Amino acid sequence: MPGVRRLLATLALCALPALAASAALAEDASKSAEARPTGLFLELNALQPSDKGCRLTFVIANHLSGDIAKAAFEIALFDRTGVVDRLTVLDFHELPHGKTKVSRFDLPGADCSKVSRVLVNSTTECSGSGIEPSDCLTKLQTATRTEVEFGS
Repeated sequence: MPGVRRLLATLALCALPALAASAALAEDASKSAEARPTGLFLELNALQPSDKGCRLTFVIANHLSGDIAKAAFEIALFDRTGVVDRLTVLDFHELPHGKTKVSRFDLPGADCSKVSRVLVNSTTECSGSGIEPSDCLTKLQTATRTEVEFGS
C-alpha cells in the first residue's frame, strides 16, 4: 500500500498547479467580463464653426446586447444664458454591436461660440435585434472632450 499512497500523493502534487492555474484563469475571465463595456456611449467630441453654422462631432459606441438598426436622439442646445436655443433630432443610423463610429451634424444658423450646453432630451428612435426601445436612453453614458457641458 505504501506505493499506492506515494502515487496518490504524487498525483495530488501534480494536480495542485493545474487547479491553481484553472482558478486563476477563471478569475481572469471573470475580471475580463466585468471590464467589458456595456451600454451606449455617446461623446461630444468637437464643436466647430462650419459654412452652414455649427458642426457637432460625436463618437458613439454600441455596447448594448445587439445591433442597433436605428438610433436617433432629440438634443437641446442651450445658449450662454441657459436658454434653450433649439431642439433638433440627430440620426445616428445603424450601430453594429461592439462598433464605434464618428458622426458629424451641421446645425444651420447655430453659433458654436454661444453654445454652453448640449442635452440629450429624448430618444426618437431606438430599434434593433435584442434592443428595447428604451435602451438607447436608459443605458446611455455621455462624455465630452469640449468645454461645452454635455449629458442626458
